[in-house]
Amino acid sequence: MTATVEVRNLVKRFGALEAVRDVSFQLPEGETVALVGHNGAGKTTVMKLMLGLIRPTEGCVRVLGEDPAAGEFAARRRLGYLPESVSFNTGLTGRETIAFYARLKREPIRNALSLLDRVGLTHAADRRVGTYSKGMRQRLGLAQALLGSPRVLLLDEPTTGLDPALRQSFYEIVQELRSGGATVLLSSHALTELEERVGRVIIMNHGVKVADGTMDELRLIARLPTRIRMKVTESGLSRLHDWLEPVSDWRRINGHIVEVDAAPQEKIEILRRATSANAPVEDLDVIPPTLDELYAHFLRSQERAS
Repeated sequence: MTATVEVRNLVKRFGALEAVRDVSFQLPEGETVALVGHNGAGKTTVMKLMLGLIRPTEGCVRVLGEDPAAGEFAARRRLGYLPESVSFNTGLTGRETIAFYARLKREPIRNALSLLDRVGLTHAADRRVGTYSKGMRQRLGLAQALLGSPRVLLLDEPTTGLDPALRQSFYEIVQELRSGGATVLLSSHALTELEERVGRVIIMNHGVKVADGTMDELRLIARLPTRIRMKVTESGLSRLHDWLEPVSDWRRINGHIVEVDAAPQEKIEILRRATSANAPVEDLDVIPPTLDELYAHFLRSQERAS
């Protein structure tokens, strides 16, 4: 699969501060990738390097085959970017704002105005941006990022200020772009909402890439326990100790609900017992390690190693 973004041995220093340290990865077309990390982990710096807003101290970045730090970065027209904190001229209306950015990107005004409808701002198109709520400004920022059907879309905390319905609508737009072959890089602290919506996760900590892979790949590497939650029958409660032996890491959490932390090598055996004909189990749920748990694990592992 063709890589739209290539990052090789990237280093960025601001004086004595090393914001990014020897980071490498590729982003293929048609992939949605989450870039996660705490504040100061280097996520926004990496995005700015991809955009050519700052130059790398060492290493290189190629976006759509070009160096974004070069004087003539023609690929910029095929990039979309939504910064963490959007800021617009508050005296302009939403319609005037999107038309302004369309002219900068040399896109037809008519196409640009249709984006206001796509992000749910048609009703406020002729209101001044100064009257917009935070969520409305975020939607306007998303509209300008979508100008020109970008092949690479960089989104920094894109769902901040959006209500649940608009978040769902946002991810539907992301899915449409990905299906059309666009590369989407999402940076967010909202790990729960990213978990089922991205194909790959890159975790950064203190400027270093500490993990990179699909959720299944990260779970395989981390080897964290899987939670198995079972609803046990009334008669089964009295023989829990015998039935679960030799599993020791289990607990009753509410009435007939029992939860087991199953190590990778124990999971199949526990499920076999829970689904056998004589098992006192009425229902069960298998809950694999979440992105929040994986994120915490990889950060702890890096800190122990350093």
